Amino acid sequence: MNDFSPNSRVWIYQSNRLLTDTEVESIQTHVNQFCAQWASHSKQLKAAGKVVDNLFVVLMADESQAGASGCSIDSSVHFIKGIEQHFELNLFDRMTFAFDSQDGVALADRTKFEKLYKEGQINDETLVFDTLVKTKADFDNQFKKPLSQSWHQRFV
Repeated sequence: MNDFSPNSRVWIYQSNRLLTDTEVESIQTHVNQFCAQWASHSKQLKAAGKVVDNLFVVLMADESQAGASGCSIDSSVHFIKGIEQHFELNLFDRMTFAFDSQDGVALADRTKFEKLYKEGQINDETLVFDTLVKTKADFDNQFKKPLSQSWHQRFV
């Protein structure tokens, strides 16, 4: 994905649980196959994807050659829903937050996240993962950021 335009579109799907290495390997194979055939209006998309931190499925489309249409985006959502079913995951829950902890990447639902903040176990400097970034440039530079600079802040 290094050779993709900084303006490439990004979609990030966060799992509701950490994936095993075996699951990551299998999901990565599925992602590679999907991206190799992902098309928009019968035109091949320059696309790639990867599993990041045993938690996130990231899809990227460089629209400098062909734009991702509504139908192609629908096909990617259908693909992700298939991954969900096959691996018994939830990849569409936007109210479970991922953040760095002493033990690595941790997950907390909205209520637990707020509680951790109030207890001082996380703070404004805690690095959180912003799954709402839209471009490769933002993914590269803003995917992980301090809580104080993220949309997560409004939930604490």
